[in-house]
Amino acid sequence: MIITLLSDLGSHDAEVTIVKAILSDTLPQVQIVDISHSVPQFNLQQAAYLLLSAYKHFPDETIHIILVDVFAGVAPSMLLFKYQNQYFIAPDNGILPLIFGEEISDARLCYEFKKPYSFNEWPQNAAKIARAIASGESEILYQPCELKTELRFMQPKLLHDGVECNILYIDQFENVVLDITKAQFEEIIGSNPFRIRVTRSHELTVISNNYNDVGENEALCRFNDTGYLEIAINQGKAASILGLGAFNSGKLLYQTIKISILPPGSVS
Repeated sequence: MIITLLSDLGSHDAEVTIVKAILSDTLPQVQIVDISHSVPQFNLQQAAYLLLSAYKHFPDETIHIILVDVFAGVAPSMLLFKYQNQYFIAPDNGILPLIFGEEISDARLCYEFKKPYSFNEWPQNAAKIARAIASGESEILYQPCELKTELRFMQPKLLHDGVECNILYIDQFENVVLDITKAQFEEIIGSNPFRIRVTRSHELTVISNNYNDVGENEALCRFNDTGYLEIAINQGKAASILGLGAFNSGKLLYQTIKISILPPGSVS
């Protein structure tokens, strides 16, 4: 059995180690894989993007445990959701709708917390849920429920002459991911010439396939493996160099970047 962990717990304290110890004690044969524990605290948007990027690479029957903002709301609870033969154990805080959108169905209520909350309840109950999944009893033990919180990824804003995008995520190389997918780009921009004016001196008019399609220290845009448009600098840090930021103090305060549709023949 493979269990992945995604959290906003960081590595400074012992919580991640506690989670792994409880899971390993309950499920001795489990293989635990860390997706990330560096999600900014309570930042569901970035957690959703990271899980969306990672989960497709795991085999069927993998269990993904999401430990981000776990005690959100007045009545925190734990949910189980099965999607494409993989399992997701998550708080009912909007993270599942952020990842899967309208495809959410048959989410199951697994546990409701009572005050005073104890963090150890999370891995203890996650281990019980994982054990029920392994034994084929999860659909018997846990009943379908309505989600309390519905959230969605921010969407690009259509303009009369293009589209305004939000910064969704900045990775460790400081590549800047926008909230427009390849499918959305093709639908909105199509085969028209376009311009992404990042700064006065950085203007992008071509979609690259690889970072080295441009010279060293030159800016580019490309669709990443998750299917989102990314602004990068070959061998450089786009966020710092271009002055771009995704959030402030852990809150969803995003910069926007405009993609302008140009008249035919305006870009050579």
